[in-house]
Amino acid sequence: MLDILVVGGVGVDTIVRVPEIAIGEGDSLGVEPIRDYVAHTGNGVALGCLHLGLATRFIDYIGEDEQGALVRRHYEAHGLDFRYLVSANGTSRSVNLVDAEGRRFSFYDYRHDPGLRMPAAFFGPHLAEAKHVHVSIPNHTRSVLTAIPDGVTVSTDLHGWDGEDEHQKAFALRADLVTLSTAKLGGDPEKAMRWIMDNGRASIVIATDGEHGGYVLERGGSLERYGAIRPVAELGGVSPEWASWRPVDSNGAGDAFVSGLLWAFGKGRDRAAALDAGRVAGAYACRTEGTSTALISEELMTASLAALGR
Repeated sequence: MLDILVVGGVGVDTIVRVPEIAIGEGDSLGVEPIRDYVAHTGNGVALGCLHLGLATRFIDYIGEDEQGALVRRHYEAHGLDFRYLVSANGTSRSVNLVDAEGRRFSFYDYRHDPGLRMPAAFFGPHLAEAKHVHVSIPNHTRSVLTAIPDGVTVSTDLHGWDGEDEHQKAFALRADLVTLSTAKLGGDPEKAMRWIMDNGRASIVIATDGEHGGYVLERGGSLERYGAIRPVAELGGVSPEWASWRPVDSNGAGDAFVSGLLWAFGKGRDRAAALDAGRVAGAYACRTEGTSTALISEELMTASLAALGR
């Protein structure tokens, strides 16, 4: 059996490192070397879970293009079990601006046909092998949502949902664990989190707020705030990576957070330990340039949680 099946969400990020995320005067700006990385949300969750020791499979569409070839080579190098179908419109892309503090702004090119759906003949055999399914929110994964059998736990990440857009609602209502960003919630995440809890099947909803931590809501409970981890202060003695930690690039941090959560819950850890695992994985992902280039191991995760008293 697979510990986790990740459905949808691979593409290629072109990372442009800039002094600040703003358009200055004139028509050009010299920047650091511009690089391409295999990326997007399902990619980060799948690679994060794989490097944490979970039996992981990833399924999605890619194109018969250079970006698709880059994806295949990348997963072969990591040893990720990746199964794919070919999209006539090519591999999804993104251009991400990253400032000196590691914060990013993304220009996302989904590019697949709006009517594209993953066929049951393709995803069905993979569902049959999975203990847990993480469904990313590209439109072509919608067909998977209604086919997941009862008894198989489901997670999803709604990213920058505004609490109203219909696209994310089907994903929110089907998942047992829902994560989202506070970016478009106007400083008041509880309304959107309550809507998910009141209308769906989720037992826990988590809204992340970057370097400020985030919010967690459990069924039957009240909204709680949690802080961001301070890697150097709290984990500096665990390994050289933590002692020298500084934020370089936040691309993939949210996906790493999700992979940490899924690893911890899959190991039977409680909510507090799962939140710590998510925070540790997310912080670790910010150590290096590029998307999902720093992937924490199970060994370092376990040592880090022990240092935090988990």
